Amino acid sequence: MSLPANPYRHPTDPTFAAPQRTLQVSILVFDNIEVLDLGGPYEVFTAATRMHQRQSAGSPPLFQVQCVARSLAPVRARAGLQVVPDADFDHAPAPDVLIVPGGVVDAAAACAQTREWVARSSQSAQLTASVCTGAFILAAAGVLRGGTVTTHWEDLADLRAQYPMLDVQEHVRWVDQGSLVTSAGISAGIDMSLHLVSRLAGPALAERTARQMDTPWNPLP
Repeated sequence: MSLPANPYRHPTDPTFAAPQRTLQVSILVFDNIEVLDLGGPYEVFTAATRMHQRQSAGSPPLFQVQCVARSLAPVRARAGLQVVPDADFDHAPAPDVLIVPGGVVDAAAACAQTREWVARSSQSAQLTASVCTGAFILAAAGVLRGGTVTTHWEDLADLRAQYPMLDVQEHVRWVDQGSLVTSAGISAGIDMSLHLVSRLAGPALAERTARQMDTPWNPLP
């Protein structure tokens, strides 16, 4: 069974149905990535998969999460942590969900290969989301071309100045435009990822996932 015809249907819609196949979640990784911008969404989607399988033994995994980079060489996160990618741009499967974390993103946003992969992956993904300054990468790749967005509070003015076509919001945890979702920094990325789980698999699973992670979750942005 495939996904519902409208994957953006709200979980409270009586016609909502959780996916019956494994969804591919691809998280972009690059040098100077913020560790928790990567680790937060990674933990949410993998924990949600564990919680789902506890309740639905024998069902396929809900999410398959991969870290994808320009090459298979380790990347060094902002604080020095090394991350070994699961796949490179040439061999990564097309994602159902694309997550673009933040950090020091200047080099990643300026990289033509990174921009091309992000643009291509976003076109085929059902949902594309950024954490923190990942919004700059989405904008550089031409994925964010207008509408409301957000980013880390320190970077709101820069995002407005560099991309004046965007309506940059402050004092929000995330902004949901349907197929495009942007969040503020670090912990907001966890909240946003739980929101995406709620959209894709229902609020009950998102709540169980938040409890398993021992993190408070406010489902409102």
